[in-house]
Amino acid sequence: MNYHTVQRILGLLLMVFSITMLPPAGVSLFYADQAHHAFGSAFALILLFGAALWLPVRNERRELRLRDGFMIVMLFWSVLGLTGALPFMLADNPPMGVTDSVFESISGLTTTGATVITGLDDAPRSILFYRQQLQWLGGMGIIVLAVAVLPMLGVGGMQLYRAETPGPMKDTKLTPRITETAKALWYIYFWLTVACGLAYWAAGMEPFDAIGHAFSTVAIGGFSTHDASMAWFDSALIELVAVVFMLLSGVNFALHFVAWRRRDLRAYLLDTEFRYYLGIMLFVVTAVTYSLNTHPEWGRLDGFEAFRLALFQTVSVATTTGFTTDDFSLWPGFAAILLLFASFIGGCAGSTGGGIKVIRFVLLIKQGLREIVRLIHPSAQIPIRVGEKVIQPRVVEAVWGFFALYVASFAVMYLAIAFTGVELMTAFSAVAASINNLGPGLGEVSTNYRDLNDIAKWILCFAMLLGRLEIFTLLVLLSPAYWKR
Repeated sequence: MNYHTVQRILGLLLMVFSITMLPPAGVSLFYADQAHHAFGSAFALILLFGAALWLPVRNERRELRLRDGFMIVMLFWSVLGLTGALPFMLADNPPMGVTDSVFESISGLTTTGATVITGLDDAPRSILFYRQQLQWLGGMGIIVLAVAVLPMLGVGGMQLYRAETPGPMKDTKLTPRITETAKALWYIYFWLTVACGLAYWAAGMEPFDAIGHAFSTVAIGGFSTHDASMAWFDSALIELVAVVFMLLSGVNFALHFVAWRRRDLRAYLLDTEFRYYLGIMLFVVTAVTYSLNTHPEWGRLDGFEAFRLALFQTVSVATTTGFTTDDFSLWPGFAAILLLFASFIGGCAGSTGGGIKVIRFVLLIKQGLREIVRLIHPSAQIPIRVGEKVIQPRVVEAVWGFFALYVASFAVMYLAIAFTGVELMTAFSAVAASINNLGPGLGEVSTNYRDLNDIAKWILCFAMLLGRLEIFTLLVLLSPAYWKR
């Protein structure tokens, strides 16, 4: 382990992160909401902390190895979550303690969207902007951005990229050079955000709300500038814009790049994961609409209104965004549970979505079907294909390993939170919403996590990080093999 190299890069990244305190400070000065001191102080503290780490080892130039990349990613997201909490702790409004501040910061950076803040409509605009900015920065991953910047500082990036980028196809590069890959991803991410913000503005949002919701929509985050989330606008057009951009952001960004480079939309239709992604959305929308239409209480809705509610909540929850136009925890039990289960599948690999990822779900299904056929034909050689490509056994084994760790981690954290006294349905949905980076759950956490005890909040912070880093990146550090020379 090259500890000095890890320390040097962590210091550099923290100094870069300190700059993100300046835009919300500017927003505070513009709106005169008296919160600029919190961001100014946070900027100075993070910059000094990063400099203190970097200066003693600034001349360290050892080659960065893969295991160093895992350590940097884990440390950076953990330290970032802690230092990102400083503005919340230092601001006078809303008053927040250490636990709530860290929870809100990690929720934003991991694009979970679970919040402990109430009274958003009256909160300082700089705090609201900062929450949305946290999600936007976390959406594609700070590390991927750093991959494009660090080579200029004398640090290689491939190890960081492989450690942080989600999905079983993570070693596939869009361009020959890793820095160009990172830039390509961020260009797509940036222009998708701009397009989303302009569309929200054209649909009727004021510029501040349009920018903030564009940040959280493309990041698949779900933070809103209003307590009522998207229901505050009560606009079918705004909801349609959100649905379109949530769907786009839940697609593999590499697929966006390929379609753009070829100038051919057929690239989407030829992609197996994309077809499953749309098929899952269509199935869940249909099932939820039917459930609302046939339920004795909800059946009073006309067909269009039921479809409108079902479409928005399905796309938002299934992509793990977390916006709401209605409290789906109060819907018929079948619809509420189906939506929560859809979040376990999540978005496509290489997207800003959470969950297990569609491609892994596809491989699990194909592997299960293959085992059924093998029971009938034990000697048959049946390859697993995704499109025209034969998937190597090593990839399938990794997917099963990921799934097993996902389920085991979920079970352990669910039991731990239940042990703290949290009601069982609340505990189940809180862990599900956190590890899937969803946000809203069922029971007491359908709209807010403020009333959970502090121990439960810290467990959920770990669940958010575990889901954001896709299990292996974090748990590999707990393996004895990692620490052996």
